Amino acid sequence: MVPAMILSVEAMLERWRQHEGNEIEVYEEFRLLTSEVISRTAFGSCYLEGENMFRMLMKLGTIIARNILKIRFPGIGTILKSRDDIESDEIEQAIRDSIIGMINRREEKVMRGEENNYGSDFLGSLITANHDPDERNRISVDEMVGECKFFYQAGHDTLNGALAWSLCLLAIHTDWQEKARKEVIELFGRQNPKQEGIARLKNISMILNEALRLYGPVLTLQRRVEREVRLGEFIIPPHTDLNIPVMSLHHDPEIWGRDVHLFKPERFGEGVGKATNNNITGFIPFGFGPRICVGSNFAANEFKIALSMILQRYKFALSTSYVHSPSFLNPTIRPEKGIRVILTKL
Repeated sequence: MVPAMILSVEAMLERWRQHEGNEIEVYEEFRLLTSEVISRTAFGSCYLEGENMFRMLMKLGTIIARNILKIRFPGIGTILKSRDDIESDEIEQAIRDSIIGMINRREEKVMRGEENNYGSDFLGSLITANHDPDERNRISVDEMVGECKFFYQAGHDTLNGALAWSLCLLAIHTDWQEKARKEVIELFGRQNPKQEGIARLKNISMILNEALRLYGPVLTLQRRVEREVRLGEFIIPPHTDLNIPVMSLHHDPEIWGRDVHLFKPERFGEGVGKATNNNITGFIPFGFGPRICVGSNFAANEFKIALSMILQRYKFALSTSYVHSPSFLNPTIRPEKGIRVILTKL
């Protein structure tokens, strides 16, 4: 997937040429980039084909965010629907229709003999599983739709924030911007990142971890207890839903020290265990355990490629018009008023 990621970043940087020496709003730019990457790598399409999908998912996220804490009387929601209920139902149906349309187009190409298989990307793997000769191994159409919807959302929205907040932090902490640029130039020169060198980007990795700690991709994680379990002094009954406050853990001075609110990538210099005083569950931007995010390596690679290619070409500083405005819009933490930086070509 690395070549496809590089192509998408090159297209973004080509757009940036017209903004050299001027302000640019990078949160929106990274939204376009991450949308393009997930469309290209997982669904074999360009951003233009998936643009409507992302717009629908963002609208659905807005509706969820403003209704998530509302209390409903059981049963009434199926009889008396609010305007948001009606709109969200319509969006859900439109998303389903869009995904089934992509699935049908793949299947039709195979049926017409234009392709030998359904493809090796994420969508192709799902369709192959849906057609598994062994019925016990098949996944349903509903499962395919759910997986695609979640992969679209999680595959771009969370990484979009990590890139934008990192550029904001590096625009403030120019010493770390220079350290990262030096590392990239030493490894790749002025050439695009090579796959074998990506894992050697130690400073970039520390910056990513610190950005994920300060402005994590999700505010909370939800888990359901299957059987009765003891949690400290509490007995949690089965079928209980738990909210794990990720941002509270990431900003806990007992785990991170008194400098918990400062941007200090060097805290990750000797790994997560050392950074958290051996309390590694204190750093869970992608979850933890058997249900850890399967896309964490995907996200890390895309982040390192994008930031490396930006650092090779530009210095950046915060615009005087920047207003710090982190806000929660389910499921991510976003800059409500954007992140505006000034690009200076190297």
